[in-house]
Amino acid sequence: DGEWKISHHHSSVMPEGTMPQAITEQEAKDLFQLWNSALATLDPDTVAKRYAKNAVLLPTVSDIPRTDYGLIKDYFVGFLQKKPQGEILESNITIGHNWCQDAGIYEFTMGATGDKVKGRYTFVYVYEDGDWKI
Repeated sequence: DGEWKISHHHSSVMPEGTMPQAITEQEAKDLFQLWNSALATLDPDTVAKRYAKNAVLLPTVSDIPRTDYGLIKDYFVGFLQKKPQGEILESNITIGHNWCQDAGIYEFTMGATGDKVKGRYTFVYVYEDGDWKI
């Protein structure tokens, strides 16, 4: 009829399901403090709940990858006995669609002994069930 018409339209994902959860660079940096505060409780369950359903933990002071809630909690049973508190020394933030990454250098002070452990870290956070998780 002399007009251009749509003959085919395809969408694989419902548009309302693709809206990203906004986060600023500072908010991404602040997510570390949620985890560090969980460490201060000395409760392995509280710390393990900071991790996403499909999380992978490659611990600073263990050579065993932790790939589910039970293994992550198990790691923190021992680690929290050292009364660790972390400090970010260098942070580099990347922000994506419902995820962000904080990678850099941190240092733990072990309250039980006063020992310090410096290491590289990468936290990849995902927005899951209304909260940012590791």
